Amino acid sequence: MNSVLPHITLDTGKSPQHSIIWMHGLGADGEDFVSIAEELKLPVAVRYLFPHAPKQPVTINGGSIMRAWYDITAFNADAKQDVKGIRASQAAIEMLIAQEKQRGIVADNIFLAGFSQGGAIALHTGLRHASRLGGILALSAYLLQAETLSSEASAAALNTPIFMAHGNSDPVVSYARGIDSANELKNRGYQVEWHEYGMPHSVCAEEVRDIETWLTHQLNTKPL
Repeated sequence: MNSVLPHITLDTGKSPQHSIIWMHGLGADGEDFVSIAEELKLPVAVRYLFPHAPKQPVTINGGSIMRAWYDITAFNADAKQDVKGIRASQAAIEMLIAQEKQRGIVADNIFLAGFSQGGAIALHTGLRHASRLGGILALSAYLLQAETLSSEASAAALNTPIFMAHGNSDPVVSYARGIDSANELKNRGYQVEWHEYGMPHSVCAEEVRDIETWLTHQLNTKPL
């Protein structure tokens, strides 16, 4: 990709020094989490970016064309992954990170967030980013390409705080897949804060409050 993904921008105040790049789930678009972001009461001005994933055929949905960060052939953990699509989305999010850095936002003040597929890309990209980011939020998501993480992860990302949340009755991305991903990261030394809720593949009010609390803590805490 040679140009920055189209995206919605929402500044919560003047001259924000923090950016949150928030990726939607399969078949949705950048509008999906704007209203939730507007609910968050954070201690500093933040620039939200809500990119629109490119449209492409999705195997799990009969080849229908929709916005997707990568193709999905099946929802089980051992299904073949669309490595080319994953890497293309990683590159696209890296371009948005670079754009924010050019605007004067330091890496420590840039957050990646996402739901489902978008959360998987947030994790995938954040763990491989060369610098420590402000944090990663992976909602109802999972770890992609765990087998390449050891060779591709940046040492700096070990210090990037991670918020993972999942519904314990999720029929799309199983609860087991979510918590297994979190435990895998914890076992590798990552700073993962895990939250679970009595919900399906969605977002609930309690989760939004927990996101607000976690983000507020990260925004008020300077890295070592």
